Amino acid sequence: MSRTTLGYLYLALSMITVGSAVVASKIVAASLPPFTATALRYALALPCFLLLMRWRGVSWPALPRRDWLLLVLQAGAGAIGYTALLMAGLRLASAGDAAIIVGMLPLVAALFAVLALGERPGAKLWLALTAAAAGVALATVEGGADAGSWLGNALVLGAVVCESLFILLNRKMTTPVSPLALSVLMTVIGFALSAVAALFEAPWQLAYERRAMQAVAYYALVPTVAGYLLWYAGAQRVPASEASLMTAVAPVAALALAALVLGEPVTASQVAGAACVLGAVLAFGLAGRRLNARSSSRTAA
Repeated sequence: MSRTTLGYLYLALSMITVGSAVVASKIVAASLPPFTATALRYALALPCFLLLMRWRGVSWPALPRRDWLLLVLQAGAGAIGYTALLMAGLRLASAGDAAIIVGMLPLVAALFAVLALGERPGAKLWLALTAAAAGVALATVEGGADAGSWLGNALVLGAVVCESLFILLNRKMTTPVSPLALSVLMTVIGFALSAVAALFEAPWQLAYERRAMQAVAYYALVPTVAGYLLWYAGAQRVPASEASLMTAVAPVAALALAALVLGEPVTASQVAGAACVLGAVLAFGLAGRRLNARSSSRTAA
């Protein structure tokens, strides 16, 4: 197996673990409140990341005060906001619908870059966003969804917005931070913030069901830690422009696993909606890849 093929395999496996996090979140959300579940997830993941950091010889970064503030905001948006809103949304929405909405992340993140950083959007982004929004609408309106599922889908979309803010805030950092160090810092800060928020959920009064705790442990060790390792192992072997396209695997995996693990029916409208979202993401990603290739050739000339 070639180095590039192995890289694609690692990236695909990483995105499958990310997709499985939607299913794990659905299981957890059925019996645990979101902040308690998030704190437990980070408490389990943190020792693994610290061991990885020590093994790789990665040191703690020296950051100015502004970057520390950005890190706290990133943790609040990505580590806390995304996970908590996703779990809250999955109490009301199906994992299949959530998978399709989460698949919009690359496009929503690009839109945030346009709004906050003044990047030029171009017609391709607007077309991709329109197609993706149409796909989400198609997937979630079949059968006349009730108010609860609409609210759940809105919360999942809020989770996507939080993750987009995380990406945007990371681009505002003035000091480069290695991916592993950033993951450790997000886990530390995320645990601290979620643990404080969890106090309002009275975690000492909860009944911790075995299936929910198994799902929390899975979320912490597989999507969070193993997913990180697989992604960066793949990213070292594949060009960045091509690696980003592999994010399209995550919603497909989540939709399939929702059917296999949770027994959720996959409807024709969900398949059509997922196709619209994935087509929009891939078309937008491929357009950006061609643009980067042309820019590189001009620079070389």
